[in-house]
Amino acid sequence: MFTYQGNRRATPSRRRSRWFLAGGVVAGSLVVGAAGVTGVAALAADRAPGVTDQGQQAAAVRDDGPDGGQWTNEGAPGGPRRPEGRTEGADAPDGKPEGKPDGPGTRRPPLLTVPCDSARLVAALVQANAEGGATVRLAPKCTYTLSHAFQQPDEYDGGIRDAREAADAAETPGDAELPPRQPGDDNTGLPVIYQAITVEGSGATIARGENAETFRFFTVRDGGELTLRDVTLRNGRSTSEGGSVHVVHGATAVLERTTVVGSTSVSPKEGGGGVFNDGNMVVRESRFVGNSAAGAEGKGGGMLNGGVLTMTKTEFRDNSANGYGGGLANYRGAADIATTILAHNIAGQGGGLASFSARTKVEDTRVVDNTAKIGGGIANSDAVLVLRGLVVQGNTASGNGGGISSVQGLLPMDDSVVSGNHARGNGGGIFADRSNTLVRTSEVSGNAAVGAKSTGGGIYTVAGQLSLFKSKVVDNSATLPPGGIFADRAQVRVDDASVVIENRPTNCVGSKVTIAHCFR
Repeated sequence: MFTYQGNRRATPSRRRSRWFLAGGVVAGSLVVGAAGVTGVAALAADRAPGVTDQGQQAAAVRDDGPDGGQWTNEGAPGGPRRPEGRTEGADAPDGKPEGKPDGPGTRRPPLLTVPCDSARLVAALVQANAEGGATVRLAPKCTYTLSHAFQQPDEYDGGIRDAREAADAAETPGDAELPPRQPGDDNTGLPVIYQAITVEGSGATIARGENAETFRFFTVRDGGELTLRDVTLRNGRSTSEGGSVHVVHGATAVLERTTVVGSTSVSPKEGGGGVFNDGNMVVRESRFVGNSAAGAEGKGGGMLNGGVLTMTKTEFRDNSANGYGGGLANYRGAADIATTILAHNIAGQGGGLASFSARTKVEDTRVVDNTAKIGGGIANSDAVLVLRGLVVQGNTASGNGGGISSVQGLLPMDDSVVSGNHARGNGGGIFADRSNTLVRTSEVSGNAAVGAKSTGGGIYTVAGQLSLFKSKVVDNSATLPPGGIFADRAQVRVDDASVVIENRPTNCVGSKVTIAHCFR
């Protein structure tokens, strides 16, 4: 800053600034705590860029005085020395600016190879953040066990998500506010991701120790980009969203051939036992096994999505949620899911999959052998759920909707099979309440509504619309008639290319609305 005296600008005072690297790395505003210092010191033994031997002090000194242009490296023997008289960014002898790439986008992120040592993994991620991103390659088949949370101040200042939540609160002032976040809610075993960082797992595992304090592995903050490839995350635990991974609204993550196993969120009303995404996420060829959203109203045992999600060739198995979405919950997000398996998951609603206040498209996917109170396989509420090429089979509901439940939603289903599902309430195959349900070139067969007062073994619809085009409702059963289709205060259309036969005790007799093209 310059000051003026009369018409003359004052000469800036001579000032010397120093940066010190002492026993590790100090980068930007990142402060390494107890866990980080250990890791950085360990990495120093490998003489990573910018890190000296353990215990040796190095200082880079820049002289900003009027004679300028002089750079030295004090205490760093053999270190590079900038020629006197050349300022930073000046042209090199070949005519190109010194220290600058040839053009935009030409910088390659450094590759950091990490031996089978947890402290060195921490140090490598510290360095990756400090250098503006990197690829971190783990030791093949190694297990990196973390025993305590990484101590660092989280530079997150609220960001986009908090602004969005504030806007939501203004729109719906009657909604209950969540309790304020505590610092421990976002404990991580590894440094927070602020840059573009890829972790090449090579079959390695990152695990939280059995008696370790509560922490997840990764938090990705606004602007951060995390790619996990060929790695297993085991036994993460968080008191807020995301037992292993938490991606905020302005961040990006990619999971490729990644397994998330045995992780837990104990957030009372949120969840994401394995992963929580509020940003932009791509998941390919990955597995979510044995994770839990254990809070009283926890959502998404394997994953909770509140952002934009694209998923292919992924498996959710043996996950659980006390609220909804035992395998996967999409809450106020947008999700495109293809060639995925959701099996043996458990929830209050939507044993395999739940779509609540969201837009969800699912294609070529199997939803099998899941259990819930409502919607044994799938639950849809106040949302758009598009199903194409699905197999919804062998799911069980202790209430309504053995295969699928939809409440105040839009449910178009094409080229799909809903079979062998059971409900102790109504709608052994499909239960629809105040919903628009379209069943096209699909089959609803072999489902059962088995409670003492259950009806609508194939389809039960109330106060909405049901349309069948070129579809079959066959061989379903219910305790009370009809066993095929039950409708009450609903508009029902069955085209003449559809078949409703061989349901027990009747096909449509007993429905409160007359259903055309349905005989007895």
